[in-house]
Amino acid sequence: MSVLPVTLAIDTAAPRLQLALLRADGSTDISIDEIATGHAELIFGRIAALLARNGMDYPGLQRVVTTTGPGSFTGLRIGLSAARGIGLARSIPVIGVPSLLALSLAGTGPVTVLLDARREEAYFQTFSAPGIADGPPRLLPMAQAQQSVLPGSVLITTPFVDIAAMARYGALADPLAHPPEAAYVRDADAKPQTAARIERLRS
Repeated sequence: MSVLPVTLAIDTAAPRLQLALLRADGSTDISIDEIATGHAELIFGRIAALLARNGMDYPGLQRVVTTTGPGSFTGLRIGLSAARGIGLARSIPVIGVPSLLALSLAGTGPVTVLLDARREEAYFQTFSAPGIADGPPRLLPMAQAQQSVLPGSVLITTPFVDIAAMARYGALADPLAHPPEAAYVRDADAKPQTAARIERLRS
C-alpha cells in the first residue's frame, strides 16, 4: 500500500471554514463550520482540534494545501496566511489550488464549473476530467455561461469544495505548479491608491 504525505487542507473561499486531514493511509478526517465571517478567530483552534483528535500535532504534517480563489477576499487571505505560516514554521510544501479546479474534483468525467460571481456574471471553467482544465477560468455574463455548459459534462454550481478530495489532490500535486498565491478572475474591488491617483483626487 502506498503511503501519502500527511496533508492538511484548508478552504476559506466560501462562507464556510473547511479543513481536512489526510492521513498516510489515504483516509481523511474533516472539520466544517458554516460561517460567513470570523474565519480568523476560529481557524487555528479548529486545526488544533482536528490534529488532536487524530493523535497529532503540527510536527506531524508534511504538506499544507489551500484554495486560492476566486472567492471571498478576506476569507482567501486568512486561509492563505494560515497555510503559508504553517508551511514556513514547519518547512513543508504549501500547495495552492484554484477554487474552480478544487470544485471540479467533486465530479466524474468531463466537468463544467459555473459559479455565481454576482452582477449577473459567472466564473466559468471546463475540465476534461476532475482537476484537468481545458483552459483558464473565465468571467462571463451569466446567460452566456449557462449556454456554454458542455453537453454530457457534470455541472457544478456549488461554491463549497469537497475538502477531502482537495486534500488528496494536494498530497500529490507539484508545489512548483501550484503556488499559494491568490487567484482573482475578476479584479479585486479594493485597489491600492497609487501616488498619481492620490494626486488627482486631491486636485
